[in-house]
Amino acid sequence: MRRALVLCVPCVLALSGCLLGPDYSRPPLDVPATYRFPDNYAADIANTEWWKQFDDPVLDDLITTALANNNDVKIAAARVDQFLGQFVTTRAALFPQVGAGFDAGRERISTSSSPLLANVQNPVFNTYTAALSASWEIDLFGRNRRLTESARASLLSTEEAKRGTVLTLVSSVASSYINLRSLDRQLEIAKATTASRAESVHVFELRFKGGEVSQMELAQSQSEYEASRAVIPQIEAQIAQQEDALSVLLGRNPGDILRGRALAELAAPAVPAGLPSDLLERRPDLRQAEQDLVAANAQIGAAKALYFPQISLTGLFGTQSGQFSKLFTGPARVWSFAGSVAQPIFEGGAIVGQVKQAEAVQQQALYAYRKAIQVAFQEVNDALISSQKVREQFDVQGRQVEALATYAHLARLRYEGGYTSYIEVLDAERSLFNAQLTQTQTQAGVLVSYVNLYKAMGGGWVVTAESMTTQAAQHGGDAAAQGAK
Repeated sequence: MRRALVLCVPCVLALSGCLLGPDYSRPPLDVPATYRFPDNYAADIANTEWWKQFDDPVLDDLITTALANNNDVKIAAARVDQFLGQFVTTRAALFPQVGAGFDAGRERISTSSSPLLANVQNPVFNTYTAALSASWEIDLFGRNRRLTESARASLLSTEEAKRGTVLTLVSSVASSYINLRSLDRQLEIAKATTASRAESVHVFELRFKGGEVSQMELAQSQSEYEASRAVIPQIEAQIAQQEDALSVLLGRNPGDILRGRALAELAAPAVPAGLPSDLLERRPDLRQAEQDLVAANAQIGAAKALYFPQISLTGLFGTQSGQFSKLFTGPARVWSFAGSVAQPIFEGGAIVGQVKQAEAVQQQALYAYRKAIQVAFQEVNDALISSQKVREQFDVQGRQVEALATYAHLARLRYEGGYTSYIEVLDAERSLFNAQLTQTQTQAGVLVSYVNLYKAMGGGWVVTAESMTTQAAQHGGDAAAQGAK
């Protein structure tokens, strides 16, 4: 029997190379050769820490702080640990399970339950047992290996999800900071315009008292002054709300945000370059969708393996005695080994249902992967065209502001010379004020469009940013350990 067992083990190990179900291969994808709106000034810098191109140390510090403290990143990291534990647990089924035990008991048997026990002198006795046990489910048809493959893909998917969270976080912090500096600039324009109109109101009040202007012109001047004053609290509220939102991204309670360079002083980053096919490897969400497909694909093989026998081996070696002093003597030795084969014969279509379910989930994951790719190309094309057109819009608005400034200056000169009414001056100044606010918003839009483009294209910078979260977590753990000491 021992020889037969020795011969069977290699055969079982050889047969265990059998895997049911389809092996994963990347499905055929319709990938365009070029982007719809390529940029002639693109540079291959998608693997660098692109936010440093803004040349604002404060922004750099904010992003570093967010990577270290943001709660969404911490949640994503905890999910990675969760799926790592799930993977380790699933993989454990591939190995023999070994355990040890020691039992001690004292009991009394009934002497009246059987005539054979009527003459037992001492119905009370002790039992001591020490044993090693082992069990192993032979993965002959690859079910456990398919489940392990699925668990590994799910783990990689959560890692990509964490990188996607990092990508979104860095982009959100940069965009929020740019919008905050834009609001700061708009507040400066509103306050400067209000101060200028306050002087005009004061002059008009003096001139009204002297009979040089009518009450209507004075009321018009006061109206425009109050209109610009009304804009100030509106922008101040937006600034406070933007600071609160940015504070939450930084992982802290709402509060003030440190400022660095002014909006006009922020340097514009270069446009990142890359081929459309690169997106499959550069964007975390696409890698995540592919790993979800790998996991679903492996579940098909695990379901199909249920059609075939499950083979298990169990063994036990130990000692058993009624006296503890004789527990480890030769006569107390016990052992056993056994094998079992379980083959489903009729299960009412349960396995068929599991296979169909696994195949349907795999199809859903496939279509989700293809859709994610299409959406990724859309986002890159949208970001590229937005970056180009917003820059053109900003240039046009710059010329518009210059023209309106000239118009406002000449309108005031014409009014002072008595050639036109004050309504023309008000119209020119109102148009200039609105154009300045709009231009500032567009200026921020230009910088945010670069942020969106880097977010859409992904790249190695995501891994760099993710490593910053790991370093921060390790530093925080070391600091906590030192504090505990």
